[in-house]
This record gives sequence, C-alpha cells and structure tokens, in this order.
Amino acid sequence: MLKVSNLTVLFSGNQVVSGINFNLMPGEILGFVGESGSGKSVTSLALMGLLPPNASIDSGNALFDTGKGEVDLFNIDDESHRRIRGHGIAMIFQEPQTSLNPSMLCGKQILETVELHRGLRGDKAKERCLQLLAEMQLPDPVKVYRSYPHQLSGGQKQRVMIAMALAGNPRILIADEPTTALDVTVQKSILQLLKDIRQRHQIGIIFITHDLAVVSEVADRIMVMQQGHLVEQGRVEEIFNHPQHPYTRRLIEYRKRINQPVKGNDSAVEAEPIFRVNAINVDYGSNSWFKKGFRAISNVSFTLFKGETLGLVGESGSGKSTIGRTLLKLIDTQSGSIDYQGKPLNTLRGNDLLRFRREVQLIFQDPYSSLNPRLTIGQALMEPFKYHGMGIKSKARQRVQELLQMVNLPVDSMNRYPHEFSGGQRQRIVIARALVVNPKILVCDEILSALDVSAQAQMLELLQELKKGMGLTYLFISHDLSVVQSICSRVIVLNGGRVEEQGPADEIFSRPQSVYTQLLIDAIPGKTL
Repeated sequence: MLKVSNLTVLFSGNQVVSGINFNLMPGEILGFVGESGSGKSVTSLALMGLLPPNASIDSGNALFDTGKGEVDLFNIDDESHRRIRGHGIAMIFQEPQTSLNPSMLCGKQILETVELHRGLRGDKAKERCLQLLAEMQLPDPVKVYRSYPHQLSGGQKQRVMIAMALAGNPRILIADEPTTALDVTVQKSILQLLKDIRQRHQIGIIFITHDLAVVSEVADRIMVMQQGHLVEQGRVEEIFNHPQHPYTRRLIEYRKRINQPVKGNDSAVEAEPIFRVNAINVDYGSNSWFKKGFRAISNVSFTLFKGETLGLVGESGSGKSTIGRTLLKLIDTQSGSIDYQGKPLNTLRGNDLLRFRREVQLIFQDPYSSLNPRLTIGQALMEPFKYHGMGIKSKARQRVQELLQMVNLPVDSMNRYPHEFSGGQRQRIVIARALVVNPKILVCDEILSALDVSAQAQMLELLQELKKGMGLTYLFISHDLSVVQSICSRVIVLNGGRVEEQGPADEIFSRPQSVYTQLLIDAIPGKTL
C-alpha cells in the first residue's frame, strides 16, 4: 500500500535523510527505530506533506495506494496532499497535551475530523465520535466527549488522539513516539490498542520510537536509522537475534545494559539516615464546607540513607513527584513529619534553610524547559554559584569548566545556547547545574524519560560515576521500571498516594508481594531482550 524509493530530504541545503527505501503492507506494523536526529520523524513528515518551510525533498517518490489508484505523495500539490491527510494517511503525534486544542471539548475536536472526512452532520456525526471513543476502550465515552484535554489523564488524551486519527478511516496510521511520556501500564494498553486497530481495520501502521523494548512488543518489521541513513531492516526476530550492522548491535547492547539489575548493595541498613519521613499526608486544594481538597499523599513513611539510590516508582498520579517536592520543601504537609539530618524540616530558617537548599538539589524532567533559552550555558551554570555567594566570577567560571568536563561536555559549551545541544546533552547540562553548589542529595524527577536508549545508558553510567566520585545520594523518581532496576538499590512502589510496598530492588522485582507491583512488572516491555 506504500512504496518509498530513494527519499532524500534537505534542511537549509543540508542532507538529513539520505536515500531511504521501504515498503508498507496492509495490516503490517513497521517500526522506525533510531536515536534522536536519525531522521525518523522527518521521514514521516515528508509522507504527510508537513515538512517545515526550510526543508525540501531533494529526490525520491512515495507511491501510495489510495484504493482508487496510486499517487506519488512527493509529486502532488498542497491541496491534493490536504485531501489525503486524515482520510488516506493519519498521524498520532508524540505529545497529546500540545496536539489537542485546550480551549475545545475533546468531542468537538473529533467531530471536526468526522465532518471533514466523512461528510456526516448532526446526530450521526456525534454518534460516530462516541463509537470511536468506545473503540478506544475509554470507560465513559460520553464524559470524555464532554471533557476538555486538561480534565483527562495522559493515557486518555492519547486515546482521544488515536480516535481523531481514525475518524477519517485512513489506510495508513503514523504513530510518532505515541507512548514516550506514558507509564508502563498505560503504555502496554496503548500498544495493545494499536495492535487491535491493525487487526480490526487492516490498516498499515508506521510506529516511530527510540525504545527498542517497545518496538519489539508491537512491530512486525523494523527499520533501523542512523543519521538519516537506513542501516538495517528486517523481521523483529531477525533484528534482535541476528543484528548485522554495528549500530544496531550497539543499540541492542544499550538496552540490555539498561535492563541489567544494579550490582551490589548500598548497605543502607548500616548507613546514616538523611531524610526520615513519618506518616506524611499532602493535600492539593483547600478543604472547606463547600469544596473538599484532593489527598495526593496518604500516610507515607520511609527513610533515605546516605549514599544510596532510592527509587520511587508508580503510575502517573501516584504521588512520586509530590513526595520529591515535599522533601525539597516546595510543598507543605498537612500532617506527619520529615526530618533532615535529625532536624524537623519545617523548622529550618535563615542560614540553615539556605544550606539545605544547597545540599538538596532537583533535576527536572524536561531539559528543554528547565534551561533559560536566553542565557548561555556558562551564564546558566554560574547563576546558582553567584546566588549562594560561593566566590568571585573567575572561581565560578573555573568551577563550571570542571563540571562540564565531569559530565563529558567540551569546555567551549559555556559560550553556546541551549538550542544548540541535543536532548541528552541538555540533560547533562542540567545535572552540571545541580552540581555547581556541591549538593549531597539529588532528587532526579523522570530525568531519562525524554531521552533515547543510548542517551539513557550513557546518563545512567554518568550518574553512577558522579555518585562514586562525589559521594552523592539519589532519590530517583521514574515510571520506567527497567531504568529503576538498573540503578536503584531500594525501591518504593506507590499507588494512589500510598506505599504499596518497599524493599531491596532485587526482592521487589523478583518476588513482589503486591498484586499491583506484579502488574507493573508484567507491563515492562522487552523483558526478553
């Protein structure tokens, strides 16, 4: 149904996709795998006719079977391409939060697509929308139809996006990183939904991802891309069992490294406690006679020991980030107590509070939004140094240069801006910024979720090196259990704001006591890799 030959794409005259060839058959799921910048998304945007103004197709053709004859997608005008989009080829974008209109009801957004591509109006159009939402296995289609995007969870928003994509009865569905930001159980359900859709509608699906574990669960064939080149393609079993290209072998090795459980033990039982958390409760919103607040954390207790890596895992909304921000004294507790090095956290004032701010640092999830785009890397890294009055400018500059080398970035990075770096490099910069003030504890909040598999493996190695070299303690928050297993010595499993279970990582993963924990472990993709 689709045959792409010799696709070459230029960005401002520079070649970013070079001579790509592939076919897509009806009812097939074709996986595109590669690191960030390998050309996966650019290839899909070329098929959709959505390349940015500074991009052009230098050569190639894409013969698409519309059902009424073949069309070359690279040699049609904009109007013809617009008619094919949605009806012939539809796309599910990576981030549903930014893809959905926040000011429109979800049902109205699906309705637009139904009316445009199916020609239905009134009650028939609404009925079709509700059918699509029901097909997405949403528990209450009518409620979702009447909801705004912010009222839905990440998984529900992604299902709405899939419903919109299917509204025009496309022959091909392009899914661009559709599960990247989702926790393991929601990810598993979305992958199963895509397989069901493929089976039910016999449509071809192009599944784009940087996660080999995910693609091994969903795809029939895989295309491996590196720096705009197609380096290998074949059946899933062939690629994973007998990879031919060194780059493919390296990607698989990175994934195996991430799946490897942490070696050794931090001897947390004998170590010095840094944080003691005792029966804390955290509410969002105010409790009053007309409105009840939402309890985000309920009766949570644990201890963080010096030199250990403690993992906080659970689904979205389980309270992981809330606990992290509570330890950072960014959120107040309603009851219970938190002691930091033997002192009640809520009594810290003045110099004691300033010292606490230096010693406990947060690394944010998104390196794109946590760096000021107007500041050079040098300016961004020297900011906390100046704020805490830790020395003169020349000393700050020297410290920044040392840190850049420590996180394996060149010293001349100081003079460049955030947009000049890849996602993995930005995350290294954010880690360096957290280390400027010589902290004792790093709260790592989903810091690997936006990175491809090779960047994840490199970041895990860096975190281990920094921990040994600087004697750091980590509170590692993540929804990716394979990553947690590879770095954490102890794990706390959260469910609905409560501790489901906690203990040594090897015991949690090999002998879970809770049904919920077992469900999370069962949902980990690519366990056989």
